[in-house]
Amino acid sequence: MKNKLLFSVFVYFIILTLLSLGFWQIYRLNWKLELIEQIENSLKNDPIELTSIEKKNYLRIKTSGEIDFDKQIYLYNLNDVGKPGFEVINPIKIGDENYLINRGWIPFEKKDLPEINLVDQNQIFGTLMLQTKPSTFKPENDIEKKLLVYFE
Repeated sequence: MKNKLLFSVFVYFIILTLLSLGFWQIYRLNWKLELIEQIENSLKNDPIELTSIEKKNYLRIKTSGEIDFDKQIYLYNLNDVGKPGFEVINPIKIGDENYLINRGWIPFEKKDLPEINLVDQNQIFGTLMLQTKPSTFKPENDIEKKLLVYFE
């Protein structure tokens, strides 16, 4: 009798766990579909001047500002075909606010070459991403070497 009761509790626990995981998957699916729709809708619009808008994620923007090349950061990443290299990240001052600008991927060989810093600072186009909470699983960055670890 005691074994049957214990087995029944175990079975109910497993069923409730699987149901909750299923509902969580449905919730995540809806969240991701809404996020994809938001991104697609934002990317269809023409760029808007950054200083004259309400800031929200995935908004196409145009702006100008002072890029700080002395504080340039190289973020290890793979390109679209899987080749390792770096994303070039720079601080940029736009008006009274500071931002980080991802200027794109470069191969290892181009790190620290002056040619990668030939940028028209008066015509910057991009997609706005607001700061999010850091993940508890993300490793610490090595600021001394100007290297950041990036996981998607």
